[in-house]
Amino acid sequence: MTAEVDVVFPCLNEAGALPAVLDGLPRGYRGIVVDNGSTDGSAAVAAAHGAIVITETRRGFGAAAHAGLLAATAPIVAFCDADGSFDSADLARVVAPIVDGRANLVLGRRRPQLARAWPVHARMANAYLARRLRRATGADLHDLGPMRAARRADLVALGLNDRRSGYPLEMVLAAAAQHWRILEVDVDYRPRVGRSKVTGTVRGTATAISDMARVLRERAR
Repeated sequence: MTAEVDVVFPCLNEAGALPAVLDGLPRGYRGIVVDNGSTDGSAAVAAAHGAIVITETRRGFGAAAHAGLLAATAPIVAFCDADGSFDSADLARVVAPIVDGRANLVLGRRRPQLARAWPVHARMANAYLARRLRRATGADLHDLGPMRAARRADLVALGLNDRRSGYPLEMVLAAAAQHWRILEVDVDYRPRVGRSKVTGTVRGTATAISDMARVLRERAR
């Protein structure tokens, strides 16, 4: 069956979460797991659960996400964390406004189901960046969450360059510059499976803020 939506999962050591993440995809959605240096057998687990697996040797969220975008062939591409913090079924909610023509880019606004799902330092950093993004674009956005969707051809045409944590922000800035209709929809957010590598750590959050601040400065110039 031809996929209606390809879902890109940047992946670094998520073997414990991948079975539920991939098995929970809506009908017609195909997982593309981009192995970004895993040592826990994530690639084999992903393949066993029906995903297309590609390898991206250059470390970084943006490097993995963009490699997945280029590997996708479905007309619509979605992005999602592979750590089990999202319910894969919510992807249908994110994709719907793209299908019916209400938006060009849809972002999932995280709604924590438990307090520990979203550490305070990460939530504060996200709120700060969202405020800067609203000022920079005029879009009514409150979350830079990784669950999102758009048409593949449109995303490729944006010519995104960041290959680190600034990739999600660059996508929104570039879309706004092209006058895309950008929409948020609520999605559930749960504690991740296993050890966090970014938002669950102060160091990881600080790195992400630094990368995104750099993207904002570059776009301003």
